[in-house]
Amino acid sequence: MPEHVGAAFDMAVSEAWRFAGQTAPNPAVGCVLLDARGEVLVIAAHHKAGALHAERLAVEQAHALGVVERIHTAVVTLEPCNHTGRTPPCTEALLSTPVQTVWIGCADPNPHVPGGGAAYLQARGLDVRWLAHAANGGACLARCKALLAPFAWRMAHGRPWITVKQAVNAQGNMVPPVGSTTFTTRQSLEFAHILRRVTDGIVTGTGTIQADLPAFTVRHVPDHANRRRVLVVCGAPNKVPAHWQEQAQARFDVLFCPDCADLPAVLASTSALWVMVEAGPTLLRAISAQGLWDDWLHIRQDAQGCDHFSVSTRHDISPLSLFPQWARCTQEQACFPVL
Repeated sequence: MPEHVGAAFDMAVSEAWRFAGQTAPNPAVGCVLLDARGEVLVIAAHHKAGALHAERLAVEQAHALGVVERIHTAVVTLEPCNHTGRTPPCTEALLSTPVQTVWIGCADPNPHVPGGGAAYLQARGLDVRWLAHAANGGACLARCKALLAPFAWRMAHGRPWITVKQAVNAQGNMVPPVGSTTFTTRQSLEFAHILRRVTDGIVTGTGTIQADLPAFTVRHVPDHANRRRVLVVCGAPNKVPAHWQEQAQARFDVLFCPDCADLPAVLASTSALWVMVEAGPTLLRAISAQGLWDDWLHIRQDAQGCDHFSVSTRHDISPLSLFPQWARCTQEQACFPVL
């Protein structure tokens, strides 16, 4: 794989990652268009469901910039669609340009739509190349897979990707000091809100609501404009204050799940691709017992008030790996193992 193609994949993933958390039920996808010398012409991504897919947006931007005739190579994180949904096929958008080579990160995992985007392009004379077949494409492929992971898991298993966030103090206690709702540092708090931003919903328990009356909104970092997420509350509606329910329903699609065993079905009824669990020890024990999680982020505060990250994952790839904090998680894992 040429160096400029690898750089283009990094740009495509980074651009798509900016919109993670608002594309559901569609995946986050990035596309970069290059000229024959490998210079970047356009960087685009799918912004949200109903908006243009990454490839078609890239082509439209190329037209607007007057560079469409210079297009030689398209780099896409996901196989271009070859069907008409809310928008026309991305294969046709690419074929409307002089593109000669298309590099693809991941195959389309959606079993509910006609596939064959890569084969369709190849049959029309384009040189279609896959990261998986490139001798030096492993790092780029891992990033593309991490970007696609929540969507791919949803397509294969019918439920969203589930990330558990658990913060504990030096004694392993999850209960903050009296008068506070957290004991983690501001840096960790910002990370928690960044996580909320990229996910499509929150799972919590009635005990957490009774204790903290949490808003579950994205703060400390800018959120996607007009984003309305899912909020699943494990427990009965009569276990939480009516005024909290009223406020939550103004911001979220609130669903109650009286029996934690029904949580997979409740999550499957939503359009969410990725949800985060923010709850107390009772619900976390139930989720752990059911194996109903995909990665588990631990934030452990030491006696000096410093936070240490570690993470468990049930898969060979995780969307958490796209965060800069992933390196910190893996570095601190050995010294501060998962509890």
